[in-house]
Amino acid sequence: MSEPVWKATNRAHWDEKVALHLGPRGYDLTSLRAGHGRFNAIEEAELWPVDGSRILHLQCHFGADSLKLAQRGATVVGLDFSAPAIEAACRLAAEFGLADRARFVHADLYDAPAAIPERAAFDMVFVTWGAIVWLPEIYRWAQIVAHFLKPGGSLYLAEAHPAAMVFDDATMLPDGRPGYFAPYFSREPVVMEEAHDYVDETATVANATTYTWVHSLGDVISALLDAGMTLEWLHEHDAVNLAHVRHTGAKRRRIMALARQAVAAACFLAAGDASLNGDPRRAA
Repeated sequence: MSEPVWKATNRAHWDEKVALHLGPRGYDLTSLRAGHGRFNAIEEAELWPVDGSRILHLQCHFGADSLKLAQRGATVVGLDFSAPAIEAACRLAAEFGLADRARFVHADLYDAPAAIPERAAFDMVFVTWGAIVWLPEIYRWAQIVAHFLKPGGSLYLAEAHPAAMVFDDATMLPDGRPGYFAPYFSREPVVMEEAHDYVDETATVANATTYTWVHSLGDVISALLDAGMTLEWLHEHDAVNLAHVRHTGAKRRRIMALARQAVAAACFLAAGDASLNGDPRRAA
């Protein structure tokens, strides 16, 4: 069966991004190379201790965050649909002496149960920053998350708020309000030309076309509840992960109008025992 156009197009885009993100103007891996990789402030405040945990990192790109979790004592499996990304992740794991704690699997997200035959084997599924927007079927994604979690295991999800896709301050209305970019409740893909990179703004890619989807907050939560999970906590932040809104391409050149309320993070628990972690902000 031939691959859908959207998937082949997105894969070509991300295959090309790997070399850029590992280049001299790409991701800063200094702390990771020093043995103490740091997440951004939101994740650092919300993530609980992972030492001894088994973690599945879905859509892991070249594995930087997977390796940070491994440095904190977790055993990690990372999955991504880009072969160059997985090859790079394996090289970095070996370079950092983490190959015994982190392994990487090349597979499409929707093929994960076949590619990783470890049902109900993970304490955490980790999904962050610009991941679910690349997926057309959010309910199917939620079923896959639940498939891999042990009873009482946790999903940590941190993403740009879907409302941020609605407004566009690059196309202002006559009264000065931001214009509109994508309908919040649309089920159709948002097709864009994104030649400029979000990390290295001086670089451009030849495979610039991308297909993404806006999944409303209600759809994301409902999909996970429908998969048998329970919501432990949900945070909407008054800050934004800037790496994901610094696009300078003609159709996405926007620091979004809702940028100061453009990040949401949540913890869901798989069916099983009551809370393992609690809300880290409530305990602070």
